[in-house]
Amino acid sequence: MKNYGVNELRKMFLEFFESKGHLKMNSFSLIPHNDNSLLLINSGMAPLKPYFTGQEIPPRRRVTTCQKCIRTGDIENVGKTARHGTFFEMLGNFSFGDYFKHDAIHWTWEFLTEVVGLDKNRLYPSVYLEDDEAFNIWNKEIGVDKDRIFRFGKEDNFWEHGAGPCGPCSEVYYDRGEKYGCGKPGCTVGCDCDRYMEVWNNVFTQFDNDGHNNYTELEQKNIDTGMGLERLAVVVQDVDSIFDVDTIKALRDKVCEMAGVTYEEDANTDVSIRVITDHIRSVTFMTSDGILPSNEGRGYVLRRLLRRAARHGRLLGIKGAFLAELSKTVIDVSKDAYPELAEKQEHIFATLNTEEENFNKTIDQGLSILNGYVEDMKAKGEKTLSGEHAFKLYDTYGFPLDLTVEILEESGFAADEEGFKACMQEQRERARKARKTTNYMGADATVYEQIDVAITTEFVGYDRLTHESEIMAIAGEDAVVDSLSEGENGSILVKETPFYATMGGQCGDAGVIETATGKFIVKDTIKVVGGKIAHIGYVENGEIKLHDTAKLSVEADKRLHTCMNHSATHLLQKALKMVLGGHVEQAGSYVDQDRLRFDFTHNQALSKEEIEQVEAIVNEKIAEDLPVVTKVMSLEEAKKTGAMALFGEKYGETVRVVNMGDFSIELCGGTHVEKTGVIATFKIVSEAGVAAGVRRIEALTSRGAFAYYHNLENTLKQASAAAKAEPANLVEKIEGMLAEIKQLQSENQKLKDKMAKAAVGDVLSDVVSVGDYKVLPVSVSGVDMNALRNLGDEMKTKIASGVVILASDMGDKVNLIVMATDDAVKAGAHAGNIIKKIAPMVGGGGGGRPNMAQAGGKNPAGIKDALEAGVKEAEAQLS
Repeated sequence: MKNYGVNELRKMFLEFFESKGHLKMNSFSLIPHNDNSLLLINSGMAPLKPYFTGQEIPPRRRVTTCQKCIRTGDIENVGKTARHGTFFEMLGNFSFGDYFKHDAIHWTWEFLTEVVGLDKNRLYPSVYLEDDEAFNIWNKEIGVDKDRIFRFGKEDNFWEHGAGPCGPCSEVYYDRGEKYGCGKPGCTVGCDCDRYMEVWNNVFTQFDNDGHNNYTELEQKNIDTGMGLERLAVVVQDVDSIFDVDTIKALRDKVCEMAGVTYEEDANTDVSIRVITDHIRSVTFMTSDGILPSNEGRGYVLRRLLRRAARHGRLLGIKGAFLAELSKTVIDVSKDAYPELAEKQEHIFATLNTEEENFNKTIDQGLSILNGYVEDMKAKGEKTLSGEHAFKLYDTYGFPLDLTVEILEESGFAADEEGFKACMQEQRERARKARKTTNYMGADATVYEQIDVAITTEFVGYDRLTHESEIMAIAGEDAVVDSLSEGENGSILVKETPFYATMGGQCGDAGVIETATGKFIVKDTIKVVGGKIAHIGYVENGEIKLHDTAKLSVEADKRLHTCMNHSATHLLQKALKMVLGGHVEQAGSYVDQDRLRFDFTHNQALSKEEIEQVEAIVNEKIAEDLPVVTKVMSLEEAKKTGAMALFGEKYGETVRVVNMGDFSIELCGGTHVEKTGVIATFKIVSEAGVAAGVRRIEALTSRGAFAYYHNLENTLKQASAAAKAEPANLVEKIEGMLAEIKQLQSENQKLKDKMAKAAVGDVLSDVVSVGDYKVLPVSVSGVDMNALRNLGDEMKTKIASGVVILASDMGDKVNLIVMATDDAVKAGAHAGNIIKKIAPMVGGGGGGRPNMAQAGGKNPAGIKDALEAGVKEAEAQLS
């Protein structure tokens, strides 16, 4: 058997199934598409669910993929063993109602023995206990001795996911030899040791489970094959674990080089090496698909993996940020199969650097908090950190429990691990309750699922705004119907439509659908399940009937201004890359006829100069009146042109490439202006952060921008009139008025201070002596806090050493200030503590430093008591 590399095995598998009539599809994004049941794609089958359920018609009934997957259910074990990992690639061949058990099993055997060259005598199939059909294919057709075919029960060899399609499995195990075994007598297939490794799993989807374990035969039987690429490589390369196969070993070696350590010399070091090696694969692929670190959902999974890797880098002694550098190796070994890694590498590096930098700050904060907990435990004579505190360190500062336990053990303490798990469970329960209840497809059921799956809609509106087509389906608010009458709400589906459906951030068209018998007002247009387009609205008059010929007319003004805003986002994205750097990627957008919103990856606010630069570039390209040309080509051809692809977008075999002169090239299915000059003008009205590492620009074009300038002009005229100045002289006039106001405020303050002194009279007779210090209580009326502060400074000078306590009633409010001289503070005086004691007496609260504190209150009647209490407290402090 030849020692094939990971990249070779992937290619061999896909080419083998292509030779068997399968369509090779690229890996789907790790972000599930229209599936609320998953945070991340975790199997080869997951993105293909609509084809298995029959909700959508597959591009071919035989499909093969190599799907990138993430599973984090046992993240705590990653690193501790060489078996566990979070990122893996799943090879798959799928049949949607085409071939079944016979072909699936024969091709399994052919690929493993004839293509890869595995020894037939070391392969052991398993079947479901009751699946005699699969048993007989293996035994009578393939020729595997019946003693080498294992029958397993439902737990091992029957795949189901609650209600929905399900069926028996047939796995194939490979005997890796005694050196990988446990040595126990009777060690065979199914043993927990590493000798017999499962390399292939055929799922025969032939039943439907009603959710109560009642099974009926499916009309359309499917094949869902899963085979872990890394596992196959372990067998073919005859190595200990996934961390030893060629591509992952290259990464592992890079970790060792960065840390200056050797693998398999120290058990603890090995744990850290494996954690970093696995996690950097996950975070690189997740980031390339547009996932950004956050505190919830898939962003939290990314953040947790990133921080875990960064923390283990510290444990290995790697200095400074290192993850972005390490991700270069991931990109190098995988970019041929996953070109998005190279396409998005600047964005990947920027995201990893920012997050690692933030964590390096956070981890020091966390260590400081943990040290505080340790000091508290020492003071109380406790030996165990509470589960709540351990969980706070985990949840807020990204400290995995094992890190907290490790640090505590060094000081002779422990953590309440059960309490931690209870807090963890509470959080999971909260997350579970917050999650949507969904069906098997992980999406809320809609009326559109009742429509015949064979009905699809073609969009023909790139070059026309009117079109005639047959009405193929009508949906009422909760059922499919044959007609809609005047006043009724519903949706109309036709064979061909000029109406653009909301997609890619562009809002759907509005307009009118007319037949010989009725008129339907379209308020919105959306894409629905199975490649259908629904026109949502109401019947204005008459009746709309199934199979009638309809004239569809798009509202031209709305479409035109939406196109202007959409084309402007293309110019904006390119301008942002020019001004800020190549790491900028679109993270979301919204365009309608009134405005545009553009979210992009960047980790700091734009300066005034940067905003001006971006705006100037976009307006320059509008003024150049660049031709906007759209070409349809294959995805591969499009990428060669340098067209920018969007994160997580599901592209078909052919794509639309939109060129704006030689300035901007993007993949885009939306509608655009014919020339950039039509946009007229572009104005950024706001720039702000919306999430970690994501900024948002809101902007206007054409009439929206002109309306914005018109409003500004009106405001300027109103301000000029109020200031009694011409617009051209407004700034000068305002500057003069501000100078005058400043002078008046200064004079006003002087008058207030003078009045405050006059109100005080001769107060020095009220001084109380405490040894070498004096305490002076002062009560004045109608003095605000600023004047009271100035009065306090003067009184402090008069007494030289001691404490001044001032109170003033301002109508039904009270201002309190306590001041202490520096020598009095050294002798024990504390203004903040005096305020805390006396403020409640005037119905308020406050505090401050030892030398100065202030408070407010609502009870002027309590001033006398407050001053007396303040004197007593000051005497006690200075005695």
